Amino acid sequence: MSKLFTFEKPLGMRDTLPALYEAKQTIKKLLASEINSWGYQFMDTPTLEYYDTVGSASAILDHQLFKLLDQQGKTLVLRPDMTAPIARVAASQMEDTAQQPLRLAYSGNVFRAQQNEAGKPAEFEQVGVECIGDGTISADAEMIALLVSLLKKVNIQPFTIAVGHIGFVQQLFLEVVKTEENAEKLGRFLYEKNYVGYREYVKSLQLDSKEEQRLLTLLQVRGDYSKIELAQTLVESEEGVQAIEELQQLWTMLEAYGVTEFVKLDLNIVSHMSYYTGILFEVYAGNVGAPIGNGGRYNQLFEKFNKQKPATGFGLYLDRLLDAKGYKGEIAPRSLVLFSKDRKLEAIQYAQMKRNDGERVVVQDIDGLQHIEACIQQYETVYYFIDREV
Repeated sequence: MSKLFTFEKPLGMRDTLPALYEAKQTIKKLLASEINSWGYQFMDTPTLEYYDTVGSASAILDHQLFKLLDQQGKTLVLRPDMTAPIARVAASQMEDTAQQPLRLAYSGNVFRAQQNEAGKPAEFEQVGVECIGDGTISADAEMIALLVSLLKKVNIQPFTIAVGHIGFVQQLFLEVVKTEENAEKLGRFLYEKNYVGYREYVKSLQLDSKEEQRLLTLLQVRGDYSKIELAQTLVESEEGVQAIEELQQLWTMLEAYGVTEFVKLDLNIVSHMSYYTGILFEVYAGNVGAPIGNGGRYNQLFEKFNKQKPATGFGLYLDRLLDAKGYKGEIAPRSLVLFSKDRKLEAIQYAQMKRNDGERVVVQDIDGLQHIEACIQQYETVYYFIDREV
Protein backbone atom coordinates (compact mmCIF):
# COMPACT_ATOMS: atom_id res chain seq x y z
CA MET A 1 0.00 0.00 0.00
CA SER A 2 1.31 3.43 -0.92
CA LYS A 3 2.24 5.55 2.08
CA LEU A 4 0.19 8.36 0.52
CA PHE A 5 -3.02 6.41 0.97
CA THR A 6 -2.30 4.65 4.28
CA PHE A 7 -4.22 7.22 6.32
CA GLU A 8 -6.02 9.16 3.60
CA LYS A 9 -9.77 9.11 2.96
CA PRO A 10 -11.62 9.61 -0.31
CA LEU A 11 -12.39 13.24 -1.13
CA GLY A 12 -15.08 14.68 1.11
CA MET A 13 -15.34 11.64 3.40
CA ARG A 14 -15.01 12.07 7.16
CA ASP A 15 -14.25 9.92 10.18
CA THR A 16 -16.66 10.24 13.11
CA LEU A 17 -14.73 9.99 16.37
CA PRO A 18 -16.41 8.98 19.65
CA ALA A 19 -17.30 12.46 20.95
CA LEU A 20 -18.93 13.52 17.68
CA TYR A 21 -20.65 10.15 17.32
CA GLU A 22 -22.21 10.49 20.77
CA ALA A 23 -23.33 14.05 20.07
CA LYS A 24 -25.02 12.93 16.86
CA GLN A 25 -26.78 10.05 18.57
CA THR A 26 -28.08 12.36 21.28
CA ILE A 27 -29.49 14.91 18.86
CA LYS A 28 -30.99 12.21 16.62
CA LYS A 29 -32.86 10.71 19.57
CA LEU A 30 -34.33 14.11 20.45
CA LEU A 31 -35.37 14.75 16.85
CA ALA A 32 -36.86 11.27 16.44
CA SER A 33 -38.88 11.61 19.63
CA GLU A 34 -40.41 14.90 18.49
CA ILE A 35 -41.07 13.64 14.95
CA ASN A 36 -42.82 10.57 16.36
CA SER A 37 -44.98 12.78 18.56
CA TRP A 38 -46.35 14.44 15.39
CA GLY A 39 -47.45 11.04 14.08
CA TYR A 40 -44.64 10.42 11.58
CA GLN A 41 -43.24 6.92 11.09
CA PHE A 42 -39.57 6.28 10.47
CA MET A 43 -38.38 4.12 7.59
CA ASP A 44 -35.15 3.39 5.75
CA THR A 45 -34.12 2.72 2.17
CA PRO A 46 -31.10 0.98 0.62
CA THR A 47 -27.83 2.87 0.42
CA LEU A 48 -27.55 1.66 -3.18
CA GLU A 49 -30.23 2.48 -5.74
CA TYR A 50 -30.56 2.12 -9.51
CA TYR A 51 -29.32 5.11 -11.46
CA ASP A 52 -32.25 4.92 -13.89
CA THR A 53 -34.79 5.30 -11.08
CA VAL A 54 -33.65 7.11 -7.94
CA GLY A 55 -30.47 8.48 -9.52
CA SER A 56 -32.28 10.31 -12.29
CA ALA A 57 -35.25 11.26 -10.10
CA SER A 58 -33.15 12.83 -7.35
CA ALA A 59 -32.48 16.11 -9.23
CA ILE A 60 -28.85 15.96 -8.05
CA LEU A 61 -26.42 16.92 -10.82
CA ASP A 62 -25.03 13.88 -12.61
CA HIS A 63 -21.40 14.67 -11.82
CA GLN A 64 -22.24 14.62 -8.10
CA LEU A 65 -23.50 11.03 -8.18
CA PHE A 66 -21.33 8.15 -6.97
CA LYS A 67 -21.85 5.48 -9.63
CA LEU A 68 -20.87 1.83 -9.79
CA LEU A 69 -21.86 -1.27 -11.72
CA ASP A 70 -23.46 -4.41 -10.32
CA GLN A 71 -22.60 -7.90 -11.55
CA GLN A 72 -25.24 -7.65 -14.28
CA GLY A 73 -23.73 -4.44 -15.61
CA LYS A 74 -26.53 -2.17 -14.34
CA THR A 75 -25.54 1.26 -13.09
CA LEU A 76 -26.12 1.88 -9.40
CA VAL A 77 -25.74 5.04 -7.32
CA LEU A 78 -25.12 5.73 -3.66
CA ARG A 79 -28.34 7.50 -2.70
CA PRO A 80 -27.80 11.24 -3.21
CA ASP A 81 -30.86 12.27 -1.19
CA MET A 82 -33.61 10.62 0.85
CA THR A 83 -36.70 12.12 -0.78
CA ALA A 84 -36.42 10.28 -4.09
CA PRO A 85 -35.91 6.82 -2.50
CA ILE A 86 -38.87 7.36 -0.18
CA ALA A 87 -40.96 8.46 -3.15
CA ARG A 88 -39.99 5.20 -4.90
CA VAL A 89 -41.16 3.17 -1.90
CA ALA A 90 -44.37 5.17 -1.50
CA ALA A 91 -45.20 4.77 -5.19
CA SER A 92 -44.52 1.04 -5.29
CA GLN A 93 -45.32 -0.41 -1.86
CA MET A 94 -47.56 2.02 0.01
CA GLU A 95 -50.50 2.55 -2.31
CA ASP A 96 -53.19 1.57 0.20
CA THR A 97 -55.61 4.50 0.13
CA ALA A 98 -56.45 3.93 3.79
CA GLN A 99 -52.90 5.04 4.64
CA GLN A 100 -53.12 8.30 2.71
CA PRO A 101 -51.70 10.80 3.24
CA LEU A 102 -48.45 9.16 4.31
CA ARG A 103 -46.40 10.78 7.04
CA LEU A 104 -42.93 9.27 6.83
CA ALA A 105 -39.61 10.14 8.44
CA TYR A 106 -35.99 9.17 7.91
CA SER A 107 -32.53 9.40 9.39
CA GLY A 108 -29.72 8.37 7.09
CA ASN A 109 -26.55 9.13 5.18
CA VAL A 110 -26.56 10.53 1.66
CA PHE A 111 -23.69 10.86 -0.79
CA ARG A 112 -22.72 13.62 -3.23
CA ALA A 113 -19.33 13.64 -4.91
CA GLN A 114 -17.16 16.74 -4.52
CA GLN A 115 -14.71 17.98 -7.15
CA ASN A 116 -12.49 19.61 -4.55
CA GLU A 117 -12.35 19.47 -0.77
CA ALA A 118 -13.36 23.07 0.04
CA GLY A 119 -14.70 21.86 3.38
CA LYS A 120 -17.75 20.23 1.78
CA PRO A 121 -18.62 16.67 2.83
CA ALA A 122 -19.33 14.01 0.23
CA GLU A 123 -21.20 11.95 2.83
CA PHE A 124 -23.51 13.56 5.34
CA GLU A 125 -26.41 12.68 7.62
CA GLN A 126 -29.93 14.00 7.24
CA VAL A 127 -32.99 13.73 9.43
CA GLY A 128 -36.28 14.69 7.83
CA VAL A 129 -39.92 14.07 7.07
CA GLU A 130 -42.16 13.64 4.02
CA CYS A 131 -45.91 14.23 3.87
CA ILE A 132 -47.15 12.39 0.77
CA GLY A 133 -50.63 12.65 -0.66
CA ASP A 134 -51.73 15.99 0.81
CA GLY A 135 -51.79 18.90 -1.63
CA THR A 136 -53.17 21.51 0.78
CA ILE A 137 -51.43 24.58 2.13
CA SER A 138 -52.17 23.09 5.56
CA ALA A 139 -49.56 20.41 4.83
CA ASP A 140 -46.97 23.06 3.89
CA ALA A 141 -47.71 24.91 7.13
CA GLU A 142 -47.37 21.65 9.08
CA MET A 143 -43.86 21.21 7.67
CA ILE A 144 -42.75 24.63 8.89
CA ALA A 145 -44.46 24.27 12.26
CA LEU A 146 -42.85 20.86 12.79
CA LEU A 147 -39.48 22.31 11.79
CA VAL A 148 -39.87 25.04 14.42
CA SER A 149 -40.80 22.41 17.01
CA LEU A 150 -37.71 20.34 16.20
CA LEU A 151 -35.33 23.28 16.44
CA LYS A 152 -36.80 24.22 19.80
CA LYS A 153 -36.50 20.61 20.96
CA VAL A 154 -32.75 20.56 20.33
CA ASN A 155 -32.35 24.10 21.68
CA ILE A 156 -31.19 25.89 18.53
CA GLN A 157 -31.18 29.63 19.27
CA PRO A 158 -31.76 31.87 17.43
CA PHE A 159 -33.02 30.57 14.09
CA THR A 160 -34.93 31.94 11.12
CA ILE A 161 -36.97 30.10 8.49
CA ALA A 162 -36.98 31.89 5.15
CA VAL A 163 -40.06 31.06 3.06
CA GLY A 164 -40.40 31.54 -0.69
CA HIS A 165 -42.28 30.14 -3.66
CA ILE A 166 -40.50 28.68 -6.66
CA GLY A 167 -43.60 29.15 -8.80
CA PHE A 168 -43.58 32.90 -8.13
CA VAL A 169 -39.93 33.27 -9.17
CA GLN A 170 -40.34 31.13 -12.29
CA GLN A 171 -43.43 33.02 -13.44
CA LEU A 172 -41.81 36.42 -12.90
CA PHE A 173 -38.77 35.40 -14.92
CA LEU A 174 -40.84 33.99 -17.77
CA GLU A 175 -43.09 37.05 -17.85
CA VAL A 176 -40.07 39.34 -18.22
CA VAL A 177 -37.34 37.45 -20.11
CA LYS A 178 -39.63 35.07 -22.04
CA THR A 179 -37.12 32.23 -22.51
CA GLU A 180 -36.34 29.24 -20.26
CA GLU A 181 -32.61 29.74 -20.87
CA ASN A 182 -32.54 33.27 -19.48
CA ALA A 183 -34.86 32.27 -16.63
CA GLU A 184 -32.52 29.43 -15.65
CA LYS A 185 -29.50 31.75 -15.66
CA LEU A 186 -31.28 34.22 -13.42
CA GLY A 187 -32.30 31.39 -11.11
CA ARG A 188 -28.72 30.16 -10.90
CA PHE A 189 -27.53 33.56 -9.64
CA LEU A 190 -30.20 33.51 -6.93
CA TYR A 191 -29.38 29.94 -5.92
CA GLU A 192 -25.71 30.89 -5.51
CA LYS A 193 -26.71 34.04 -3.57
CA ASN A 194 -24.73 35.99 -6.18
CA TYR A 195 -26.83 39.14 -6.15
CA VAL A 196 -24.11 41.25 -7.79
CA GLY A 197 -23.98 38.79 -10.68
CA TYR A 198 -27.77 38.78 -10.82
CA ARG A 199 -27.92 42.58 -11.18
CA GLU A 200 -25.23 42.60 -13.84
CA TYR A 201 -26.97 39.88 -15.83
CA VAL A 202 -30.30 41.70 -15.63
CA LYS A 203 -28.68 44.85 -17.01
CA SER A 204 -27.02 42.84 -19.80
CA LEU A 205 -30.44 41.68 -21.04
CA GLN A 206 -31.16 45.22 -22.31
CA LEU A 207 -34.79 45.18 -21.21
CA ASP A 208 -36.91 48.31 -21.12
CA SER A 209 -36.63 50.17 -17.83
CA LYS A 210 -39.96 48.93 -16.40
CA GLU A 211 -39.18 45.25 -17.00
CA GLU A 212 -35.63 45.64 -15.74
CA GLN A 213 -36.94 47.22 -12.56
CA ARG A 214 -39.33 44.30 -11.99
CA LEU A 215 -36.40 41.91 -11.90
CA LEU A 216 -34.28 44.17 -9.70
CA THR A 217 -37.15 44.78 -7.29
CA LEU A 218 -37.35 41.03 -6.70
CA LEU A 219 -34.18 41.35 -4.60
CA GLN A 220 -36.11 43.59 -2.18
CA VAL A 221 -38.82 41.01 -1.47
CA ARG A 222 -37.09 39.76 1.65
CA GLY A 223 -38.16 40.49 5.20
CA ASP A 224 -41.37 40.47 7.21
CA TYR A 225 -44.76 39.56 5.86
CA SER A 226 -45.47 43.13 4.73
CA LYS A 227 -43.20 42.42 1.75
CA ILE A 228 -46.06 40.42 0.26
CA GLU A 229 -47.54 43.70 -0.97
CA LEU A 230 -44.39 44.45 -2.96
CA ALA A 231 -44.46 40.92 -4.40
CA GLN A 232 -48.01 41.50 -5.62
CA THR A 233 -46.83 44.35 -7.83
CA LEU A 234 -44.30 42.19 -9.68
CA VAL A 235 -46.39 39.43 -11.29
CA GLU A 236 -49.28 39.57 -13.71
CA SER A 237 -49.89 35.97 -14.80
CA GLU A 238 -52.53 33.78 -13.22
CA GLU A 239 -49.86 31.38 -11.98
CA GLY A 240 -47.88 34.18 -10.36
CA VAL A 241 -50.97 35.56 -8.62
CA GLN A 242 -51.84 32.06 -7.40
CA ALA A 243 -48.36 31.73 -5.88
CA ILE A 244 -48.93 34.93 -3.89
CA GLU A 245 -52.31 33.65 -2.71
CA GLU A 246 -50.70 30.41 -1.52
CA LEU A 247 -48.17 32.39 0.52
CA GLN A 248 -51.00 34.41 2.06
CA GLN A 249 -52.85 31.23 3.00
CA LEU A 250 -49.64 29.78 4.40
CA TRP A 251 -49.09 32.80 6.62
CA THR A 252 -52.60 32.49 8.03
CA MET A 253 -51.92 28.85 8.90
CA LEU A 254 -48.56 29.71 10.48
CA GLU A 255 -50.31 32.29 12.64
CA ALA A 256 -52.64 29.51 13.83
CA TYR A 257 -49.58 27.43 14.77
CA GLY A 258 -48.09 30.46 16.55
CA VAL A 259 -44.73 30.28 14.75
CA THR A 260 -44.64 33.43 12.59
CA GLU A 261 -42.02 35.02 14.86
CA PHE A 262 -39.53 32.51 13.44
CA VAL A 263 -40.49 33.02 9.79
CA LYS A 264 -39.59 35.65 7.22
CA LEU A 265 -40.57 36.07 3.59
CA ASP A 266 -37.81 35.60 1.01
CA LEU A 267 -38.92 35.30 -2.60
CA ASN A 268 -35.28 35.09 -3.70
CA ILE A 269 -35.06 31.45 -2.61
CA VAL A 270 -34.27 29.09 -5.48
CA SER A 271 -33.35 25.44 -4.98
CA HIS A 272 -30.95 23.30 -7.00
CA MET A 273 -33.55 20.53 -6.61
CA SER A 274 -35.53 20.77 -9.84
CA TYR A 275 -38.51 18.82 -8.47
CA TYR A 276 -39.71 21.63 -6.19
CA THR A 277 -42.98 23.10 -7.48
CA GLY A 278 -44.37 25.51 -4.90
CA ILE A 279 -43.66 26.78 -1.41
CA LEU A 280 -40.09 26.16 -0.32
CA PHE A 281 -38.05 27.20 2.68
CA GLU A 282 -34.59 27.29 4.24
CA VAL A 283 -33.61 27.54 7.89
CA TYR A 284 -30.60 29.46 9.17
CA ALA A 285 -29.14 29.45 12.67
CA GLY A 286 -26.17 30.70 14.64
CA ASN A 287 -23.00 31.47 12.74
CA VAL A 288 -23.49 28.67 10.21
CA GLY A 289 -23.07 30.16 6.75
CA ALA A 290 -25.24 27.62 4.93
CA PRO A 291 -28.82 26.48 5.61
CA ILE A 292 -29.03 23.89 8.40
CA GLY A 293 -32.16 22.53 6.73
CA ASN A 294 -34.45 23.07 3.78
CA GLY A 295 -37.58 21.72 2.16
CA GLY A 296 -40.71 22.46 0.22
CA ARG A 297 -43.44 21.14 -2.03
CA TYR A 298 -42.55 18.68 -4.80
CA ASN A 299 -45.76 17.71 -6.58
CA GLN A 300 -44.04 16.51 -9.76
CA LEU A 301 -41.51 14.05 -8.33
CA PHE A 302 -43.91 11.10 -8.39
CA GLU A 303 -44.30 11.46 -12.15
CA LYS A 304 -40.83 9.87 -12.30
CA PHE A 305 -42.46 6.76 -10.85
CA ASN A 306 -45.58 6.95 -13.04
CA LYS A 307 -47.77 8.25 -10.24
CA GLN A 308 -49.60 11.48 -9.46
CA LYS A 309 -49.13 12.48 -5.83
CA PRO A 310 -48.73 15.86 -4.15
CA ALA A 311 -46.02 15.91 -1.50
CA THR A 312 -44.02 18.18 0.74
CA GLY A 313 -41.21 17.67 3.22
CA PHE A 314 -37.89 18.86 4.62
CA GLY A 315 -34.49 17.64 5.73
CA LEU A 316 -32.10 18.80 8.45
CA TYR A 317 -28.31 18.51 8.09
CA LEU A 318 -27.04 16.89 11.26
CA ASP A 319 -23.49 18.28 11.16
CA ARG A 320 -24.76 21.82 10.58
CA LEU A 321 -27.22 21.41 13.45
CA LEU A 322 -24.30 20.60 15.74
CA ASP A 323 -22.39 23.61 14.44
CA ALA A 324 -25.41 25.79 15.18
CA LYS A 325 -25.52 24.39 18.72
CA GLY A 326 -21.88 25.34 19.21
CA TYR A 327 -20.70 21.73 19.52
CA LYS A 328 -17.21 21.67 21.07
CA GLY A 329 -16.38 17.99 20.99
CA GLU A 330 -17.06 17.09 24.60
CA ILE A 331 -17.66 13.46 25.43
CA ALA A 332 -20.15 12.37 28.07
CA PRO A 333 -18.60 11.83 31.53
CA ARG A 334 -17.37 8.34 32.38
CA SER A 335 -16.12 6.71 35.55
CA LEU A 336 -13.16 4.35 35.87
CA VAL A 337 -12.92 1.29 38.11
CA LEU A 338 -9.22 0.52 38.35
CA PHE A 339 -8.28 -2.85 39.81
CA SER A 340 -5.42 -5.16 40.50
CA LYS A 341 -5.83 -8.85 39.71
CA ASP A 342 -6.44 -9.95 43.29
CA ARG A 343 -9.51 -7.66 43.51
CA LYS A 344 -10.98 -8.12 40.04
CA LEU A 345 -14.22 -9.80 41.17
CA GLU A 346 -14.94 -7.02 43.65
CA ALA A 347 -14.19 -4.38 40.99
CA ILE A 348 -16.40 -6.01 38.36
CA GLN A 349 -19.32 -6.28 40.76
CA TYR A 350 -18.90 -2.65 41.87
CA ALA A 351 -18.81 -1.45 38.25
CA GLN A 352 -22.04 -3.29 37.48
CA MET A 353 -23.72 -1.72 40.49
CA LYS A 354 -22.69 1.73 39.24
CA ARG A 355 -23.98 0.94 35.73
CA ASN A 356 -27.31 -0.08 37.24
CA ASP A 357 -27.37 3.39 38.82
CA GLY A 358 -26.96 4.95 35.38
CA GLU A 359 -23.23 5.68 35.35
CA ARG A 360 -21.01 4.98 32.34
CA VAL A 361 -18.25 2.86 33.80
CA VAL A 362 -15.00 1.48 32.40
CA VAL A 363 -13.34 -1.45 34.22
CA GLN A 364 -9.57 -1.49 33.75
CA ASP A 365 -6.84 -3.87 34.93
CA ILE A 366 -4.00 -1.68 36.23
CA ASP A 367 -1.44 -4.03 34.67
CA GLY A 368 -2.87 -3.16 31.24
CA LEU A 369 -1.87 0.51 31.53
CA GLN A 370 1.43 1.97 30.42
CA HIS A 371 0.66 5.54 31.53
CA ILE A 372 -1.58 5.45 34.57
CA GLU A 373 -1.78 9.19 35.25
CA ALA A 374 -2.63 10.02 31.63
CA CYS A 375 -5.34 7.37 31.66
CA ILE A 376 -7.13 8.41 34.83
CA GLN A 377 -7.27 12.06 33.71
CA GLN A 378 -9.82 11.06 31.05
CA TYR A 379 -12.40 10.13 33.68
CA GLU A 380 -14.65 12.21 35.89
CA THR A 381 -14.42 9.77 38.80
CA VAL A 382 -11.94 6.97 39.56
CA TYR A 383 -12.73 4.07 41.91
CA TYR A 384 -9.62 2.19 43.08
CA PHE A 385 -9.61 -1.54 43.82
CA ILE A 386 -5.89 -2.11 44.24
CA ASP A 387 -3.71 -3.22 47.15
CA ARG A 388 -0.56 -1.34 46.18
CA GLU A 389 0.38 2.28 45.51
CA VAL A 390 -0.43 3.72 42.07
